[in-house]
Amino acid sequence: MRPRVQRVLVVVPARDEEQVLGSCLDGLDRARRHVSVPVDVWVVLDGCTDRSADVVAGRAEVRSVAVDCRSVGQARDLGVRHALRRVRALDLTTTWLAHTDADSVVPERWMAHQLDLADRGADLVLGTVTPHGGAAAPATLAAWHDAYAGRLHADGGHGHVHGANLGIRAATYLAAGGFPHHSAHEDRALARRVATLPGTVSLATIGTPVLTSDRLLGRAPSGVSHDLWRLETGAPATGAEALPTEEQG
Repeated sequence: MRPRVQRVLVVVPARDEEQVLGSCLDGLDRARRHVSVPVDVWVVLDGCTDRSADVVAGRAEVRSVAVDCRSVGQARDLGVRHALRRVRALDLTTTWLAHTDADSVVPERWMAHQLDLADRGADLVLGTVTPHGGAAAPATLAAWHDAYAGRLHADGGHGHVHGANLGIRAATYLAAGGFPHHSAHEDRALARRVATLPGTVSLATIGTPVLTSDRLLGRAPSGVSHDLWRLETGAPATGAEALPTEEQG
């Protein structure tokens, strides 16, 4: 058994997300009320030219760090390492890193569910997402869900990896080298790294799906938005593709 989690650090990368960041932070605020341990929320403002920083500044319970790397993998990693440095007397084995995106809204039991799995022995928790927002056509969403469902398992597991719904023990994160500084698929690469560590436990769950934007043009060059765009334009779907190699990112 792993030691019980004593602290949660949430890291949210954001690049010009003033229109949706507030909803993301509202969701995290609701979720933090369902856990009994301290929760620190960090927004990584990556080259923002809009008012995303103002959205964060209006919330006393949220901290931020400004970077200019224009890379979601690097932004996530820098945010994690900055947050870990700022917390004193931190036990990495009892610290949980929860990850989502600025265009996403976590459900109320999101943190509680991750911590329950962590306290039962998980080192990495991989959740699912559900597109929402009204940007994509109904037929596009239906096709995406059909492709997505192909990797959902009857036992509650799945074959997806999303930075918008991922949790990992801090000690495991550092042992795996953290998120690679990729512009896309950094979440999948991290999952592959963790899988190579002896004795680690990775769990996939459909218990707390995260609502994520169904916009067709996302901030990262691939991901859910890219999959929806390809479906909308008639290109082959990529929502159910296999994990890429480390070199592919």
